[in-house]
Formats: sequence, C-alpha cells, structure tokens
Amino acid sequence: MKLKIIKSCCELVLVEPLTADEADDLAAAFKVLADPVRLRILSLIANAASGEMCACDLPAVTGRSQPTVSHHLSLLADAGLVTREQRGKWAWFRVQPDRVAVLRDALGS
Repeated sequence: MKLKIIKSCCELVLVEPLTADEADDLAAAFKVLADPVRLRILSLIANAASGEMCACDLPAVTGRSQPTVSHHLSLLADAGLVTREQRGKWAWFRVQPDRVAVLRDALGS
C-alpha cells in the first residue's frame, strides 16, 4: 500500500465538506491507523520515555514476530507518521507529531 504523505489537510471534516481528493488522502491515512497493531505500535513509540523506540524492542511488547512488526513500521513510515533512523543493525523510530496532528485536527470540532 503506497500512501501519499499528508502534510496538511483540509477544513475540519465536521465544518466543511471535503473534496473527493481530500477524502481519499485522509481515508488512506486513517486506514493506516485503523489496524490495532499499528495503532499500538504508534502509541508505544509516542509514549517511550526517550521519545523513540528501537524496532528490536517491539516484538516482545507487541507479541508479534519481527517480520510482522517491520511490516507495520514500514506502513507507518510510508504514511509519514513515524521517522526511521538506522543505528548499526537496528532501526529507531520516532512519531512525527505534525503528521499525527493533521489527522487529529481534521476531526476537531
């Protein structure tokens, strides 16, 4: 699933009707978060004490295999919701608060 990274959006969904393109882009981004594993991974990274988390730690806390975690991290990164930094053989992830805010703000009232 190749996603367009949402950098900004539209008027509030509840205030003004979305265009078809805005609805497509926003729905694709929400679809990424509609998976419970991805939503949990995003939450774990966002709430990590250091503000980042190593991919190596996520299988144990999610109960998922490394390939499954990697798949979900890739989708979150493709959507621009997390950034990835390679350190040695492991990747470290941080939440992109401005991208998450676009989704939050689209539903604000």
